[in-house]
Amino acid sequence: MTAGEELRLPSGAELRRTGAGTTAVVCVNGGQAAEVEGTWSASLEWLVRRLAPRFPQLLFAEVRYRVKSWRRLDACIVDAREAIRATGAERTVLLGFSMGGVVAISAADEPSVERVLGLAPWIPDRLRLEPLRGKRLDVLHGSLDRWLPGIPGVSPASSRRGFERARALGIDGTYELIPGALHGIALRAHWGRPVPLPGASAWERRVMAQLATV
Repeated sequence: MTAGEELRLPSGAELRRTGAGTTAVVCVNGGQAAEVEGTWSASLEWLVRRLAPRFPQLLFAEVRYRVKSWRRLDACIVDAREAIRATGAERTVLLGFSMGGVVAISAADEPSVERVLGLAPWIPDRLRLEPLRGKRLDVLHGSLDRWLPGIPGVSPASSRRGFERARALGIDGTYELIPGALHGIALRAHWGRPVPLPGASAWERRVMAQLATV
């Protein structure tokens, strides 16, 4: 599989590579209640396009779920596991945005995974965190993130509870609030390209700092 190529996984999900490094950053998207066909994440795509040139040692691999819904979490987790294996990397970082936090944590017990980086991650109180044992969990969350009618969001307080539960299990990591940042990082314009939201550059700087330690 060459850089820039899109690959259909055995589950029917898709994987898109950027870069040709030997350590993989597998990027998993958010979701919604309705069971709709998966799409490429505008937020993750915007970040990957900005970060990949700065980290030639990393292979960025974006996942397009079959169905992007939290009602189909089991299927999304299978998609993520297949993507991790498809990269062939010996070392993997899972980068999970929003619902992708659940997906990344649930798939963190794959042998190559060393750490999870959650971006505004949804970490439900009922979620089992045992897959993180022996791994690392770092969380970045916008201070203005919240759920509003018709507007998706994840409360920073909820991700903080999840992070503290992980710490209680002996899992190492960091938690950082990004002042003034929203839930999303970018939206997809009608012409197809991702357009950054206010605070996107702050997200970019924090993610860069995390990946610099990989």
